[in-house]
Amino acid sequence: MKIFAIADTHLSGSPPAKPMSIFGDHWLDHWDKIKADWLARVAPADTVLIAGDISWAMKLPAALADLDEIAALPGRKILIRGNHDYWWQTVAKMTAATAGRLDFLHNTFAPAGEWAVCGSRGWLCPGDPAFRADDEAIYRRELGRVRASLAAARDAGCGRIILMLHYPPRAGTGASGFTDLMAEFGVAICVFGHLHNEAVNTAPVGEFNGTTHYLVSCDALEFKLKQIV
Repeated sequence: MKIFAIADTHLSGSPPAKPMSIFGDHWLDHWDKIKADWLARVAPADTVLIAGDISWAMKLPAALADLDEIAALPGRKILIRGNHDYWWQTVAKMTAATAGRLDFLHNTFAPAGEWAVCGSRGWLCPGDPAFRADDEAIYRRELGRVRASLAAARDAGCGRIILMLHYPPRAGTGASGFTDLMAEFGVAICVFGHLHNEAVNTAPVGEFNGTTHYLVSCDALEFKLKQIV
């Protein structure tokens, strides 16, 4: 089994109600590019992690066309929420609405072969220039969700862990509560999205405290999946 990852698909129906090409010509027909790569590389037994900002829809019924597009592709799909996924509801509601064809992570983990996939949205970290006093409570809440997800995997006896976040796990070169949790639980791989344009060049990728970090925003990957296992 192979494990792939991607983030920031930003779907909006077909044809798209919000074409991403407004953010640059490189986004033209971006979903077609992603699908072509997906179909060429992913087998039914593989797993694809989707690290947030999946659909521009505001409500779950409006997101179903986009979720159906993803569900129809090969492999098992595991999703977390991004900052633009306003359609996100309880896991029970989303699972029912998609007939169990997608796995949604919230305060738990998903087994994938010998790996456990944990995750949550994350948030801006202290040290980020955009971090404000009112971000502290959200940051702490997301740390709690990540801890719950990692603890569930550990309690189930999982020894190899992937953490999927939407936001980067740290700002700059320093540590954060998220990297501290990764070190505490022995996370092997962390994938994240959210970053675009010039921010891609300074993304906190590579090895940090024993965890290998990958940026998987689809535009940073030239609209191809990243194989992480």
